[in-house]
Amino acid sequence: MGLRNQQEEEVAYKYIQLEISGDVARLTMNRPPYNVLTIDMMKEMSRAIEKLHDQRQVRAILLRASSECQFFSAGVAIEDSRPDRAFQMLEALQAVFLNMLETSKPVVTIVNGPAIGGGCELAALGDIIVATPKARFAQPEIRLGVFPPLAAVILPHLIGYKRALEMILTGEPLSAQEALRLGLVSRVVPEEHLEEEVSKILDRITGQSAPVLEMAKKVLYDTIGLPLGAALKKSVDIFLNQLMDLDDAQEGLRAASENRKPVWKNR
Repeated sequence: MGLRNQQEEEVAYKYIQLEISGDVARLTMNRPPYNVLTIDMMKEMSRAIEKLHDQRQVRAILLRASSECQFFSAGVAIEDSRPDRAFQMLEALQAVFLNMLETSKPVVTIVNGPAIGGGCELAALGDIIVATPKARFAQPEIRLGVFPPLAAVILPHLIGYKRALEMILTGEPLSAQEALRLGLVSRVVPEEHLEEEVSKILDRITGQSAPVLEMAKKVLYDTIGLPLGAALKKSVDIFLNQLMDLDDAQEGLRAASENRKPVWKNR
């Protein structure tokens, strides 16, 4: 990224930081100390993710909280949750979530502190979630007389209906290890090894063919909720009619037969 583009990025965002370094885009939430999600902050996040959709050099997105923040995110601002602003708040929150789900780039999320309410919902949407023992996950909205509309939809698919019901109906938090056991996070690593572990994950992702990564993610998300037969049909159709047309699919098979590393053309 040139100096001019870097300056444009710095001016463009107030509550987040977006840095593109090589093939990884780092999106950092930076509203200390708790990363409370305001409507304006969520709009910035949506704009940043949308910006990355068409950036072909970007292979992965890293989402994290700034080191100045004590929380991954304490959730949506109370003032933006009041009846007169609830529509705008949910519109902004839903836009972030849909952009995260629809982006072709794998999203790696670091959770190194509490992820509460909307922050928990946001963390849960990462494709790969790396947590430290400092992380905890909670949907305490019920204690405020409301329920989490997005968590009510996504959590059952991630941790099962019974545990999702318990989280939402009691508001009790999950520890990082409990979240790992339930499948809400991908792995828990000591804080001192966090950067090394995340770098390894990003290296593994960015070392793959970009269009194949995109197709794999698409199949996984597009088949959620489909009957098994329909899901298998969709997956096989994409495999035969889209994947097999890629140069990289042929290169991968050739490389395996020739006992060498593939050289991706990303097409």
